[in-house]
Amino acid sequence: MTLRNLDIDQLRAFLTIAETGSFTRAGERLGRTQSTISLQLKRLENHLNRVLLDRNARGVRLTLDGHKLMGTARKLVHLNDKAVAELLEPDIRGVVRLGVPEDFATVHLPEILALFNEAHPLVELEVTCDLTLNLLERFHAGAFDLVLVKREPAAALEGMRVWREPLVWVARDQSAADSVDTVPLVMSPAPCVYRKRATDALDAIGRPWRIAYTSTSLAGSQAAVRAGLGITVLPREMVPEPLATVTGEAGLPMLPDTEIALIEGSAISETGHMLAQHIVETLERTS
Repeated sequence: MTLRNLDIDQLRAFLTIAETGSFTRAGERLGRTQSTISLQLKRLENHLNRVLLDRNARGVRLTLDGHKLMGTARKLVHLNDKAVAELLEPDIRGVVRLGVPEDFATVHLPEILALFNEAHPLVELEVTCDLTLNLLERFHAGAFDLVLVKREPAAALEGMRVWREPLVWVARDQSAADSVDTVPLVMSPAPCVYRKRATDALDAIGRPWRIAYTSTSLAGSQAAVRAGLGITVLPREMVPEPLATVTGEAGLPMLPDTEIALIEGSAISETGHMLAQHIVETLERTS
């Protein structure tokens, strides 16, 4: 069998097309023309004698062979970038202090930071999870280089929006709110964006509520919900098993989307700015 060497640029083009769902957006992200991106993919498919992407009027989809290649392609590209960083970017080092809400850190952040660490292994990341109010106070006191914070979509606050996602009511099971006149809420201490969203939405429809359980930790809140002490609010993608999303049939109102903003410190280092850009670009690909 003849050995075939895979080209990193072709793999990167393939991954970016698959992630963005568009040859045009892939070209914009990689700084290449659409025709160049198309040519790189064609060469990769010819080299492997496999069709990796199905192009049709509805967009671009991975074929079965494309799915098979995705995982290995990511590893090869990341290993390449890590090797380049170690050899050619020895100055990319230092400590970056990042503050982030616990729920966002639990679901979305680990893979993002792992990719950054692979590309820049000499950078030390210090990540602190806390409530948004505390994060903002400590950020303005100089404790962090950058923070991710929850905010109201209409709020004229500092920073740039990097994530938006629907909020949902979460309970032990679907029937948790069916037979209660006063909705028992499991929330973080005030002031908390999710707490305010929940109480404002219930007040708007005239449904009584009470704070049944307060916890500063995500694990504590989820444990209380699992025990049946009340209902909480979470971003849709962060609902853990075996908890259930409570539908509108339970008489609970719709909630506004959650929004996460990224704020960089005025004296942030180049390394910190690189992490900020990495977070923005990665979330853009997954949103």
